[in-house]
Amino acid sequence: MTSRAEEIAQNLAAVQTRIRRACEAAGRNPVSVRLLAVSKTYPPEDVTACADAGQLLFGENRVQEAIAKMPLCPGRLQWHLIGHLQSNKAAHAVESFDYIHSVDSLALLQRLDRLAVERGRRPTVLLEVNVSGEKSKSGMPPDQLAATLAAVPGLQALTVAGLMTVPPIAADPEEARPYFRELRRLRDDAQAATDLALPELSMGMTHDFEVAIAEGATFVRIGTAIFGPRPPMVPRLES
Repeated sequence: MTSRAEEIAQNLAAVQTRIRRACEAAGRNPVSVRLLAVSKTYPPEDVTACADAGQLLFGENRVQEAIAKMPLCPGRLQWHLIGHLQSNKAAHAVESFDYIHSVDSLALLQRLDRLAVERGRRPTVLLEVNVSGEKSKSGMPPDQLAATLAAVPGLQALTVAGLMTVPPIAADPEEARPYFRELRRLRDDAQAATDLALPELSMGMTHDFEVAIAEGATFVRIGTAIFGPRPPMVPRLES
């Protein structure tokens, strides 16, 4: 009987193969795409099993859940916050995460920078853009991106490395393609209009990451394809 750790290792290897094949189909070097194993709701034992199989980058959605989990996981891991960040959790995020993908306003960007200076931290951040315009989605509207990027040269501690988005849920992965393509266009236009280097595009999840890779993703965020069906959500403790 396959153990839980063996199951996770096999799933991880299968996902890595799919990433490599998607890169080959797109004419890209596989090293240009980094896998975030999205470990929200999964226990520390699953994270450890995944790390033992060679995965070092992990994504979490909720600050409090991640903070409780991190001390119980191997210390060599790199942690990425990929869920919506409430302003009152910003200090904890700066202290605990190496990357924050979900910076969705100029005010939050500037707050994170102040907190990072105070704490001697230098996290990397991505600006989350609500490309689809869905009211249920986090992210700044595309027309706010230029003003937010204009503030980047004045930051003291943060590195703004690119953009992130979450497309509408759809059964057909191809339906996500226009949103991934638009995020890449926004990034390309921003680089052309400024002196900023914005190499990262965080986009694509379990059901659509191959499409995201074809459109230029550099981070793909994959949970269930590695860990299986998610455990029931615990009651939210964050206000």
